Amino acid sequence: MSTISKYKILTKANDSFSKSEYKNALEQFAIVLQNYPNSKEAYNGVILSEMAMSGESGAEALFDYYEILKEEDKEEADKIMNEILQNMDGTLDKLGEIFSAPLRDRLEFEDGILYQDFKKIIDDGAGFKETFENIMFSTRVIITQKDDFIDFLDKLIEHDFKDMALTYLESALGAYPSDEPLRKLLKKLVKGRVIEN
Repeated sequence: MSTISKYKILTKANDSFSKSEYKNALEQFAIVLQNYPNSKEAYNGVILSEMAMSGESGAEALFDYYEILKEEDKEEADKIMNEILQNMDGTLDKLGEIFSAPLRDRLEFEDGILYQDFKKIIDDGAGFKETFENIMFSTRVIITQKDDFIDFLDKLIEHDFKDMALTYLESALGAYPSDEPLRKLLKKLVKGRVIEN
């Protein structure tokens, strides 16, 4: 049985992260993970520390969100954060590549349609639901601006793609927990579900 104090080292690691001492935080989380391989908090801490060390701007926001979740329900917080980080794994690098490439190359990189073009089809008289259902299994809608993302989520909620909207919202709120437009959409989604039930 391990002799290290798991909680003591996790506390030190979390404190280090809060002070932006990411290398120290990473080392502390790694010590816990070596001694307690099933510690989700240590695993999540290692990933978040690595993200922060590589200059990933969303790492601090995710860490803050994680801390808030832990106050409410530690076990659930570990699970939620683990899911968010697994969904993001590799996605951040891919997004970086897409957004640094010229627009024409982005379309070749991602077999998809730009949201502005998708909106144009809708504006020309096609219904959102039918058009989206027709393309969602064969191509992707590429969104490059936050306003378009908010508009897209709003339309998903409006046209009963609620589970899909919730998945996008959970990931987005994981990265930007205090974003007001995203929180409004979540309230709209929850309110709609309550009325249905």
